[in-house]
Amino acid sequence: MSRTDRERFLAEPRVGVLGVTDSRDGDRAPLIVPVWYGYEPGGEITVQTGRHTVKGQLLRAAGRFSLCVQDEGRPYRYVSVEGPVTAVDDPVDPALREALAHRYLDAEEARGYLAATAGQLADDITFRMRPQRWRSADFAAFAADFAEADTGGGATD
Repeated sequence: MSRTDRERFLAEPRVGVLGVTDSRDGDRAPLIVPVWYGYEPGGEITVQTGRHTVKGQLLRAAGRFSLCVQDEGRPYRYVSVEGPVTAVDDPVDPALREALAHRYLDAEEARGYLAATAGQLADDITFRMRPQRWRSADFAAFAADFAEADTGGGATD
């Protein structure tokens, strides 16, 4: 994907899969968890979590994380980013929390979610990450080539 395409893709409201080093016992695989996230092209990724959660503690300890988002519809696409934590907002900014809820839920659901989880404002923090390394793929070109080969398009005897 081009830079513009991958940033636009990442900015769409998709559930991300966050990966962070889990060094608690020395022999663990990374912690991999689904998350809501915020992103605008050219900016930082924001992820909110509880201050005392395993995820929050590991993010602080590692100082960096990865995030992968995908389109499960054909043709498949994905963007994966990795980078350093640039800031930890403690406590979470209520406006940012509200924006994240509205990113993933319709207006009525977002209002209900925010009301039901208002107590998290005291417990949640926001991690900001600057994307440093990007990986992406858009299998549309592969799918087109495959379809053309399957139908015999363009081949001559």
